[in-house]
Amino acid sequence: MDTYRVIVVGCGGLGSAALYRLAAELGPGVLGLEQFDLGHHRGASQDHSRIIRLAQHESQYAALAAPAYKAWDEVESESCQQIVTRTGGLVIEDRVARRGAATGTRNIEGYTGMFDRYGVAYELLDADELVARWPQFRVTGGEQALYQAESGIVDAARANAVHIALARAHGAQVRANTPVRAIRPDGDGVVVVTDERTYRADRVVVASDAWTNQVLAETGPRLPLTVLREQVTYYATPHLAEFAPSRFPVFMWHGSRNFYGFPVYGEVATKLGQHMGGDETTADTRSFAPDDVRRARYGAFVEAHVPRLGGPELYSKTCLYTVPPDQNFILDRLPEHPQIVVAVGAGHAFKFAALIGSVLADLALDRQPAHPVDAFRIDRPALTDPSFPRSFHV
Repeated sequence: MDTYRVIVVGCGGLGSAALYRLAAELGPGVLGLEQFDLGHHRGASQDHSRIIRLAQHESQYAALAAPAYKAWDEVESESCQQIVTRTGGLVIEDRVARRGAATGTRNIEGYTGMFDRYGVAYELLDADELVARWPQFRVTGGEQALYQAESGIVDAARANAVHIALARAHGAQVRANTPVRAIRPDGDGVVVVTDERTYRADRVVVASDAWTNQVLAETGPRLPLTVLREQVTYYATPHLAEFAPSRFPVFMWHGSRNFYGFPVYGEVATKLGQHMGGDETTADTRSFAPDDVRRARYGAFVEAHVPRLGGPELYSKTCLYTVPPDQNFILDRLPEHPQIVVAVGAGHAFKFAALIGSVLADLALDRQPAHPVDAFRIDRPALTDPSFPRSFHV
């Protein structure tokens, strides 16, 4: 039986980052197992672009935002590859459309409160000031905007590939097309079963997202995770100069629904998505066919608020969000089997992935994480109380 210090199950955004951080410390005693091809499109970590931002409206994420930038800087420095592109970023709140809605802290005041608490510079703009600076937008007058200059794009596919390459450079082994059929606690270690062979490890990190409960089936109770099929659309805008990353920021639009958009990046096209609201599915039964209702919804938003961002549809594609009832991460050891570490990104973790890799390495090596992650414990009420309400912000 092949033996390793740590095995990482799943080599997407969080798993590849953990693999790199562990290999940088342990060298050849680390193995990464991926059930599909590396860089596959079946999970949550594919595509060119994710928003990275200091703008957070909850303290558990605001505390990690600046360290996440530092972690990405470290990866870029070692690899000499650019992963983060700063474009500036906007949070735009349509206060008329949201009037009376229960938004919690997901509003301008929630973001500015965290900025003030953590000493982050920002600008507040009314609707006229927003359009004066970025005439690409169309507004009705009831909008307020928040601009933060450090926001931008983290290249998801490139980041995963860089993490894998750096892990290999430090001696890690990576085996693709190797589904894990079971993990079984074995004394102080773990047995990991695949179709071709069985491994043993001192520690295992499970970063298998929508497949988490399948991988953990022999370790204890199921986690209350909901898998959603989400969607983005790329538009072949003819107005390339107006939507270059140097001229147009990433943005989030909080109205009756929450949309997010990108300048031209990765493809010769802009990109639009909606946060949450996708159909419930499973990792094995999900459809890859884009939803025409979502297509039409995106088109209506673009026509109303950023008309020149649109153009012929280049393509639409789907991905998966794996979401606990409170929509927060899971980053913790299993209480009954602390040699097993579990990571679930809740559909919004990629901006933090380089930092989460370090957190998972700390947990796997029996250290107190260097950053505050108590909010992401696996024994919190949202994961242990069957009556805990789902709180999905759509």
